[in-house]
Amino acid sequence: MGKVLLLTHQKSSRRWYCELIARLQAEGHDVSVKAVAGAGTARHALDRVMAVERRLFGPSLAHLAAPVATTGRDGYDLIIDLAETAGGQDRPVLRLEVFGSGDVTGGICDAAAARQSAEFVARLDGVAVGRARPAVSSGLRVSRILDELLVGAISLIIQVVNRFFDGTLGPVAERPAEQRPPSGILRAYLPFAAAALSSRLGRKRANHWQVAYRLIDGPGVAETGRLDGAAYTVLADDGARFYADPFVFEHDGRHYLFVEEFPYCTGRGVISVSVLDEDGRFGVPEVVLEEPHHLSYPQIVAEDGEIYMIPESGSAHEVVLYRAARFPDRWERQAVLIAGRNLNDMTLLRSEGTYWLFGTERYGKGNPSDTMVVYHAPALEGPWTPHRLNPITIDRAGARPGGAFTRRDGRTFLPVQDCSRIYGGGLGLMELVRLDETAVVFGPVVPVGSGPAWARAGTHTLNRQGRLEVVDSCG
Repeated sequence: MGKVLLLTHQKSSRRWYCELIARLQAEGHDVSVKAVAGAGTARHALDRVMAVERRLFGPSLAHLAAPVATTGRDGYDLIIDLAETAGGQDRPVLRLEVFGSGDVTGGICDAAAARQSAEFVARLDGVAVGRARPAVSSGLRVSRILDELLVGAISLIIQVVNRFFDGTLGPVAERPAEQRPPSGILRAYLPFAAAALSSRLGRKRANHWQVAYRLIDGPGVAETGRLDGAAYTVLADDGARFYADPFVFEHDGRHYLFVEEFPYCTGRGVISVSVLDEDGRFGVPEVVLEEPHHLSYPQIVAEDGEIYMIPESGSAHEVVLYRAARFPDRWERQAVLIAGRNLNDMTLLRSEGTYWLFGTERYGKGNPSDTMVVYHAPALEGPWTPHRLNPITIDRAGARPGGAFTRRDGRTFLPVQDCSRIYGGGLGLMELVRLDETAVVFGPVVPVGSGPAWARAGTHTLNRQGRLEVVDSCG
């Protein structure tokens, strides 16, 4: 697409530079590299921690690496400056900031020590043109948090570079930089290590999710924005498994509840279903779809007299369309819609004759919940094409879908997971303002408020069909 010059540190190159180069090249850019004597130096405290974790968990993108080989030619159109050079350039220059500073390594080091995320700002010749707010896991490894932050930073650079050469890059609103947490990763690392050791010795079980449902008339959560009104009924489990990701479907006058069932003994999700009885209650779900890999998010779609399912199978690096050979308990693979990508919670929308899938993509060691991508197709079975502006957004609070699209008063809304604090930590609603092959525009995230209808914290999924509304939570 375009010719890019990447400026790197001469003495403190890091592994994420190589990851950035590979992704730029995969996007079709011609990348040249030049190592310069910039302001950045190795942060020895970080590197001592990284040396410990490398022995335990393998290499991280934050590790020091051999200097990237200088390559390339003249005639580039854009400079990506990772070396914090002070001098002017004869081409547009893209730089990253975190906590208001160009010291990216120092900023993410302090964020990881505080077990928190950080907002990256991309500036083109000093003007803010993009933001990324990566999600970070509640895990107990500094290297994992650093990897998730750095993959988010890489995704932001990819987004801005693609839009620069596509002619769609524009300024974003300025706002005050986040406050940088106190430095001192060595001092913070001892609690990390102690907690990690305690977790390993305790062999802590996976989170226990719960699904809940209710029959209501009139407005629900998507309309009120709160978990108020009639109380939900919990879908009971036997303690040997949990249920999550509820989707509902009405067929021949009956309501069906599809869920991810996660037996602790296998550690792999399957898809199960329960039918609403005459007393308005769901019984024990029965398994209807199982694969050698994890399945979740069982979205059900009716199309031309057939019933289909598009579950999540990101760990298998594919999005698969299943057809009901006998509804609801027998499903056959109909088509692989997207192959070779780790895509999560891909959510279908039909709009003006075009089919759209919205979800998040996990890149390498990045977080699966913060980078939205969109695909479109002329028919349900495809062919599916990635949107020209992918990734659409990198945002821990507004990227990963948390249920099917809803429409009201001629407007379209998507439930999205708020992973600012923790995965499953909350849910919001975003209005889809514009959608076509040249742009995807959402309004701001409006958080779903708590309420007496559901006492657990951290709503994660919201769906409704007819009078039946379902939610889930791990809180």
